[in-house]
Order: sequence, then C-alpha cells, then structure tokens
Amino acid sequence: MSLFGTGVRRICAVVAASTAAEMTRQLRAALRETRTIELRLDWLDSDPERARFLGWLRWHKPKGATFLATCRRREGGGKFAGATDRELFWLTQAREAGCQWCDLEMETLRELPAGFVREYPVPQRIMLSMHDFERTPKLPGKISVARHGLVDTVKIAAQAQTISDSVRLLRLARRSKNFVAVPMGEIGLPARILALREGSALAYAPVEQATAPGQVSLEEMKHLYRAHLLTQQTRVYGVIGEPVGHSLSPLLHNTGFVARRIDAVYLPFLVHHLKDFLDAIPEFGIRGFSITLPHKRAILKHLEECEPLAADIGAVNTVVVRRDGALYGRNTDYVGVLRALERRLRIRGSRVLIFGAGGSARAAAFALARAGATVGICARREKAAKELARAIGGEVAPRRALRTEFFDAVLNSTPVGMHPHDGISPLASTELNCRIVMDLIYRPERTQLLKLAAKKGIATVSGVEMFLSQGIAQWEIWMEKRAPEALMRRAVLKALRAEEKSHQCR
Repeated sequence: MSLFGTGVRRICAVVAASTAAEMTRQLRAALRETRTIELRLDWLDSDPERARFLGWLRWHKPKGATFLATCRRREGGGKFAGATDRELFWLTQAREAGCQWCDLEMETLRELPAGFVREYPVPQRIMLSMHDFERTPKLPGKISVARHGLVDTVKIAAQAQTISDSVRLLRLARRSKNFVAVPMGEIGLPARILALREGSALAYAPVEQATAPGQVSLEEMKHLYRAHLLTQQTRVYGVIGEPVGHSLSPLLHNTGFVARRIDAVYLPFLVHHLKDFLDAIPEFGIRGFSITLPHKRAILKHLEECEPLAADIGAVNTVVVRRDGALYGRNTDYVGVLRALERRLRIRGSRVLIFGAGGSARAAAFALARAGATVGICARREKAAKELARAIGGEVAPRRALRTEFFDAVLNSTPVGMHPHDGISPLASTELNCRIVMDLIYRPERTQLLKLAAKKGIATVSGVEMFLSQGIAQWEIWMEKRAPEALMRRAVLKALRAEEKSHQCR
C-alpha cells in the first residue's frame, strides 16, 4: 500500500493562494475531491497570513485528511523569501496545526547538519524533494529512500524537454518504492497522468493555481483522466500535435470511455519530433492515436500500412497500433468535412474554395472533389496549392481573386484564429463572397472568421461539426463498437459554450 493510501487518496490536491481566506476556500474545495492535500505556505503573502491560515487549520482540521506542508524557499523554486530557519519554523507551526507530512527540498537539507531535521519538531513524516525546472537530469537506476537522510519518501520533479525524458522518470518510478515522480512541462503531461499507474506514490493537481509547469487541474486529473483508476491493463490512446493544449479530443474520447465503461484513457501529447513520440509508444502502451498539425503528412513514412483513401489524400489523422507494434493509418477528416457541409449544401455541382493546403485541407479537398464539387485551392505556399489542386483535378485560386469571384462555400483549413489567438481572421470580410463559410477550427466554436461572415448575412458552419464527426469515427475504429455520440457531443458543446461565456464575462 502507498504511504498515502490507495485510490483517490494518491491524488494530492495542491492548495496555493496569497491569502488565508483563499487558502481556506481552496482547501474546502479540495476535500470534496480527495483527502490528501499539499498546503503551499510559501504562496501566502506574509507571515501574518501564514499564521492566520494555520490558526484556522488548527481549529478546523478535517478528520481523515492527510496534510503535507510545503514552505519552499526561492532557492528551491518556491516563493518563500526567508532563510532556512524560518522555513523550519513554519513547518513546525504546520505540525502543531495538524500536518502529518512536510516537503523539505534538497537545497534546505544540504544546509542542515547530518540528521538534524529529525531532531527538529517538523511534521513527523518527511518528503525530500528535488526540482529541476530546466531539464531532466541523469537519473539513478533506483531510488533508495534510506540513503537520503532518514526521510520517508523522495520526490523528483523535472522538466521534460522530450517525451523520452518523461519516460525515464516513469521507469524510475517502476523500480523504486516510496517514490514520487513528477514530469513537468506540457511535454511531460501524459507521464504525469500515468505516474500513479507506474508506481508513483502521489500525483499532484492544483485546485486552482498551477504551481509547476504542465500541471492539470484537480478536476481534470480525477474526472477527465481518472488517474487514480488507471492500471497496466488500461488501454492508452492520445492526440499528437504542436500545439495540442487547445484540443478537446481528450474530453470527447474520455467521455465515451466512461459512458461505455471501457478501461481506457486518452491523453494529449505535445510532439516536436515524431520519432521521440514513436519510440515511446511501447513504454506508454499506446493502442492508437489521433494526429493534428503538423504531423498528418510526416506520419506516412512511419506506417506499416495505410488505407487507400488516406494514401490518396496523403495525410493521416488516425493511427491504430496493432498488437505487433505495427502502425496502420486512416483518415476520418474526410468523413468529418462531408457530414458537416452536406447538411447545408448540395455538394455535387457546387464551387468550393479551400483556404490552406495542409493535412486537413487535403482531406477536405479530396472529400469535396470526389463528392462532385469543383474545388479551388488558395494558400500562402503556392507550390503546395498547385500540388493539391493537381491531385484532385481542381484549380488554384490566387488570393486577389477572392475579392471578385463568387463561391458556394469557403472553407478555412489554416490554424489562424485558433484558441488562444481567437481574435484574428485568416480572411477579410471583403474576401467572403459566398453562400456558406465553414471554419475547420472548432475552438472557439464561433471564430472571428465566422463572426465576419455572419455580419454579412452569410450562413456559417462551425468546425465543431467536423471535429465531432471525425473524432467519433476515430473512437469507433479503435473500440470497434458504436460510440455514445449524444453524450460525447453534449460534453464538447458544454465545454465550448462555458469557455465562450467565460470570455464574455472578462
């Protein structure tokens, strides 16, 4: 059994705020999700605020909760400006307030005489923590807790510059007992979620304020990714791209897994270099993955086999990892475009302009051309536009022609206008001379491009329709059963509308 218990108790909620009142509010919220809480005393603005919060905790300490006090100094990557003796003083106060654990960084331990910390009245159980906010250092083959000053557990939190960095930290977790592995940064996020599965004693998740790079919220850690329920039998899927933090694919797919009670999880992988990710597939136990910008074409040379349609398109957005490790590629963007547009437009005989010439543009172009549309390609890269137009038997439309020529539909397949840069449009209002404008971007649901079109009285199609269709098709390929489409759609739309409402309130 873990030092912190089993199940959800291994998710450690991080409470961090500048005032005692905010710390108290966050603590109450944390206790509704888990019973293991880290209290970041260094985040409090002043000593009076620390005294006020610990005084409250002393009188209101909830039963059955485990509290880990941290007063990390700046030398160790925290916010506390005091010296070592003041850090130890506040950890002593934390023990008196009922904290059973404290986090002592290596920088502090090095300043103390050998064995001194056990003579000092800090909380009875001690976590020794080591942080590297720049890289993942060379790691030992195994952590032996007894070698580190009679502490109870050791934590290594290290910035992952590559996916292989995060894999090295997970391997250490597998081989060590009473060890906490914390891969930091967006690249390390999937490994952070899988750390409990690999043997880490804890996984940290903030109630509100992130205290380290790459953290996911407590709500996401517990309810979206269900980190405390993942085992070696859990099937792992994901989305790879750069950027990938905007993606709602984890929400879409994980909602489906929960609804159908499937032991699987879907994770976001920030991938700078394809080989870095592909080498990690066996380590993570990945069974399939979605592909977004900029890897939809580059993946082709790594596939053992590819469906003919995806090969013709020259772009893949869905990969199945077979039992022998071979990769099989497919394209569901094709289906997504048709389903989204055919509800508004009789495609056969129509004239459609696609703005862009990347992987999504190729899927849209092939889908529409094969459905009988005349397709024009307009792109910043003239060579790519000509190549795509030639492949589908279409035409190249120069940018200047958009102000004078009329199209039945205009589709944006570029990332311009994607969250968080959602205040810009790839096309000007004067370039929208058409009956329908469709944006393949789905976050936000109503992009600046669609707003410009609506102002001109042009019908609009949100990229969310394509996103849902292609994602549900992926889910069904991997699971080989019908997806709970209504639930998955509802979850995504709810998230998009909550986000839009939040922006309007700012």
